[in-house]
Amino acid sequence: MSEEAKKIIVGISVGDLNGIGAEVILKTFEDTRTFDFCTPVVFANGKLMNFIKKQLRLKTLIHQITSLDNLSEGKLNVFNVWEESVKIEFGTENTDIGGYAFKSLKAATEALKENKINTLVTAPIHKAAIQSDEFKFPGHTDYLNQELEGESLMFMVTEDLKVGLFTDHVALPEVVKHLTPGLISQKISTIHQSLIKDFGISKPKIAVLGINPHTGDNGVIGKEDDEVLKPTLQKIKEAGKLVFGPYAADSFFGSNTYKQFDAIVATYHDQGLIPFKTLSFGNGVNYTAGLSHVRTSPDHGTAFEIAGKGLANADSFKEALHTAIRIYKHRIEYQELTDNPLKSVKKK
Repeated sequence: MSEEAKKIIVGISVGDLNGIGAEVILKTFEDTRTFDFCTPVVFANGKLMNFIKKQLRLKTLIHQITSLDNLSEGKLNVFNVWEESVKIEFGTENTDIGGYAFKSLKAATEALKENKINTLVTAPIHKAAIQSDEFKFPGHTDYLNQELEGESLMFMVTEDLKVGLFTDHVALPEVVKHLTPGLISQKISTIHQSLIKDFGISKPKIAVLGINPHTGDNGVIGKEDDEVLKPTLQKIKEAGKLVFGPYAADSFFGSNTYKQFDAIVATYHDQGLIPFKTLSFGNGVNYTAGLSHVRTSPDHGTAFEIAGKGLANADSFKEALHTAIRIYKHRIEYQELTDNPLKSVKKK
């Protein structure tokens, strides 16, 4: 059986147990048709997932396992990462619960590195609660960049909109210090390659947003666009990539200019994520591009304010799941085509 024909094993880290992560996971797989696309395995504790299932009055089929060799198709496999009881207090920030979120993530990442799972989907963590001697990162992306091969890039994606970032979890006063020609070139290269390999776009067009308001207005509102961004983009264009900009960020999305491009690169977190979430909230996916393995996540956080009430919408988690599967298949196809350039492309 070819790699593409096999049922894809999707590993899932459970996220912060006091948030909505377990709920959106259970709701996603309550629909048994989802098992047609993958074999899922959650890294957590079976008794705990059954407890949350009962609390939320869900009917998800759960199969507890202690070995990844015993996966069951047609059920939500739960790999027991820990055995002890855990007290859940929905909606509460708790460093002990954050510790279990890290245990889940660590176990899932190890399984990914060992190719025991094919892709990873991460439920939301609470960035403060998870901090410890072992986890000193602003989020999943930086941790996975340490653990996996490649150079990570936060890539927010839907079918019609893809937004990458030059800097992600960086404080605003520090952004300009990070925007070097080397970083700009590296991030654009990662996005360019991801669009080809992960999304099947043969000649991607990429737009870049300016650093300052109105891209600096010829130096009146900052010189960084003229002195760093524009010359770097020019060199990238001369190297053959279809890169355009910088564009003034304030009007770029409202004017629908973004629809002319396969991806947009923002210079800092909120410049890219505010318009992305405004246009796509609930359907967006956080994809970590540039790494040796595929990882996706929903575009929302732990949502403590509604945790445990059965109100969480699972749409973004479902999108994260299906996006991970699609990207994994695109990578297999890309590998087959590049290994054998004479092989004809299959019609879709």
